[in-house]
Amino acid sequence: MKKFAMAATGGILLGAVATTQVAGPLLAQEASNNASVYEQLDLFGDIFERIRAQYVEEVDESALIEAAIDGMLTSLDPHSSYLSPDDAADMREQTRGEFGGLGIEVTQEDGFVKVVSPIDGTPASEAGIESGDFITAVDGENLLGLTLDEAVELMRGPVGSEIIITIVREGASEPFEVSIIRDTIKLTAVRSRVEGETVVLRIVTFSDQTYPSLEEQLAEQVAEAGGIENVNGFVIDLRNNPGGLLNQAIAVSDAFLDAGEITSTRGREPSDGQRWNAREGDLAEGLPIVVLINGGSASASEIVAGALQDHRRAVVIGTNSFGKGSVQTVMPLRGESAMRLTTARYYTPSGRSIQALGISPDIIVEQPRRDPNAEIEEDEDVGFTRSEADLRGALNNDSLTDDEIEQIQADRLRAEDAAALREEDYQLAYAIDILKGLGVLESGDN
Repeated sequence: MKKFAMAATGGILLGAVATTQVAGPLLAQEASNNASVYEQLDLFGDIFERIRAQYVEEVDESALIEAAIDGMLTSLDPHSSYLSPDDAADMREQTRGEFGGLGIEVTQEDGFVKVVSPIDGTPASEAGIESGDFITAVDGENLLGLTLDEAVELMRGPVGSEIIITIVREGASEPFEVSIIRDTIKLTAVRSRVEGETVVLRIVTFSDQTYPSLEEQLAEQVAEAGGIENVNGFVIDLRNNPGGLLNQAIAVSDAFLDAGEITSTRGREPSDGQRWNAREGDLAEGLPIVVLINGGSASASEIVAGALQDHRRAVVIGTNSFGKGSVQTVMPLRGESAMRLTTARYYTPSGRSIQALGISPDIIVEQPRRDPNAEIEEDEDVGFTRSEADLRGALNNDSLTDDEIEQIQADRLRAEDAAALREEDYQLAYAIDILKGLGVLESGDN
């Protein structure tokens, strides 16, 4: 027993010695790292003093420090940045759904300013700016080498003033200029309408108005259609939606899910992770849903599309989304300034991270680009067809009542409206056709 006790004690002592021997170098390495950090901070102080004392012109010391802070943050990723008091105020204004500017969401890619998406009904959208466009110059000033915040600052200006931006677009043979008049951007978070028997919900952005507006307009359009029994399904249009508030993306997803995970975030530490689950209640009352996405659908849009796709609650159609799968936390700083720091990645219910990959649609549907140079020949016989009913002396159809004939004619008018919609918005028309097909299958099962 004594021999065993001694062996056990010896083992403990040896373990203690071994631990001390390992911990010593680790502590020394940590102390060395800290010393290196302090040396670098001293170096920063030396450089700051040299600039302040010897630069060819007198410098604004506050601006110099802000530029250093912003450079530190923007070196991390495209979405981390320093927000001056004015920038922080602008950001708060945007989340309320009203701000001044052009109406585009931009990011930076390889040093170039890239359009994530134009916002519906804004000067940029009306000027024809498209998702994926690169902005290379503003009023003739090259943007290459500027930070994203500096480029955005050049695009700001008084409401009513003109800005000329130079665009490089895939498929265009050379850069071209676009003139835009700056305006106050008043975002309508949700737009809605009824197409045939389908309720279309166009979510423009995820501001603090989004979910209340969605709930209100969905109810209005269902009532306009004559009740839920007259609706065959819903289209949630997230195209060119650059995202916004995370809590609104969760609320919109929850609106159409009865249970299960909506999204989760994972930070640097496991304890920083969060998870959000749906509560019972489905505004669509179980009717089919089609979600529309494209390359301008980012962030909060991708949370909604991913949640509904993973739960098989919706068919997602369109093209791959933007792929912004990171979460930014806005942290207030002294003097009304703030910093936006990437603190986590978010994941769809199945555990997919969409960072840099995006949401892949269940059905890929490209939006055809119209050729503005294509003209219809004057002598081309367009849309003229003949049927049995056009023939002189054709027999009438005596097997249908007047009411049945009226119903057929109404169905034909709806089909013609759908055909016209294909010319205007092919992706939306495709989504509505899917819902019609699902309705036919369900009616056949009854």
